[in-house]
Amino acid sequence: MSPNPAFAAADALRDDPRKGLVQVILDLAASAEDDGLRVGDMVDRLDERAFGLSILIMAIPCLVPGLYGPPQIAAPIIALLAAQMLVGRREPYLPGFLRERRIPKAWLQAMAGFADKRLRWIDKIARPRLTWAATGLAERIAALAMILAAICIFPPITNTIPSLGLALLATGLLARDGLFVALGMVVTIGWASLLGIILIGSLFGIGFAAEWASEHLGALLGESKPPPQSPAP
Repeated sequence: MSPNPAFAAADALRDDPRKGLVQVILDLAASAEDDGLRVGDMVDRLDERAFGLSILIMAIPCLVPGLYGPPQIAAPIIALLAAQMLVGRREPYLPGFLRERRIPKAWLQAMAGFADKRLRWIDKIARPRLTWAATGLAERIAALAMILAAICIFPPITNTIPSLGLALLATGLLARDGLFVALGMVVTIGWASLLGIILIGSLFGIGFAAEWASEHLGALLGESKPPPQSPAP
């Protein structure tokens, strides 16, 4: 008796948990058609590892400094996935318009090449340790940090450091490695704090400059102030 084609297709999309991170990324790139890979197909293929692996796969291309385009596509998807982790969903949900978005084949191939050359150390180093920092309440806190990192990668030029934080957090949750989670938290919160300080400083600086200009612009332009009036006798 021949297998039902629908079930065969579903089985073909199932993730093999014995595969390491790099091999999963290589397989995804190999499965992409000429017009790319649907986000929904990627999430379905990753099964129970969909949250962590999807976020990690989205974060890897955003490590490129000054990149514009992929971070703006990845950021809302990462934030949505992390928000679902925050509320305790075990399987990811994406609205139809996000599921239908296609990840370009060139993007997937570049990501696979980067992973093959640069990320094989993750499969060797990441392992279960300090699991209290990668499960339960800590997992929810990590999800909050991922949302924060997703916000930070959306603006142009600011994508590399928060993407590194995302990669560390996602790897830590996947491997139940609390050390990776802790490092990802430090990177993400540190970068977000730095951006906040710069933003607040810029706002105060603009206000100070405007006030200074209003007081001294006339003098700079050579306009003399009228002499003070002497009091009447």
